[in-house]
Amino acid sequence: MNIQKSIFAGEEDIFRACALTGHRQLSEDFSAEKLKESFLRLMKEKKVDTFYCGMAVGFDCAACEILLSLRESGRHVRVVACIPCPEQAAHFSAEQRALYDSLLSRCNEKVIISPHYDRQCMQKRNRYMVDRAAYLIAYCNREKGGSANTVRYAEKSGRTVIFPFL
Repeated sequence: MNIQKSIFAGEEDIFRACALTGHRQLSEDFSAEKLKESFLRLMKEKKVDTFYCGMAVGFDCAACEILLSLRESGRHVRVVACIPCPEQAAHFSAEQRALYDSLLSRCNEKVIISPHYDRQCMQKRNRYMVDRAAYLIAYCNREKGGSANTVRYAEKSGRTVIFPFL
């Protein structure tokens, strides 16, 4: 793994961090405003200031965009882009790639989990994020798939899972 040391490296700092997981397809129940409110509540009530984002199309990029806008409006927000492999954006559309590149360039930190794509790199990325955060915000309305697996892993690991859209 190509893991860079975070500024917030202490064990107690896990309580100032939140991981993100969600589907690539956003349905009508998704609300950027609800997600923003969840971020603000965590920041205010739990002093969360670090967010781990998997940078996938859909929920991840939408969440990253909101977090970066909060930071740009003066909030203390640290966004860590957790990239499963360097080829993550290889099959994105031109529009998706432009958004991805723009968001990635504005993140505080970039962590590449695997040197190349393999069948486990997405799961490794998801576990990496959960292992570093006390909270997981999930946009998950299915029982199968990467987001559902991440929610189950977070619950098994004793993390607080927040479902803003339920």
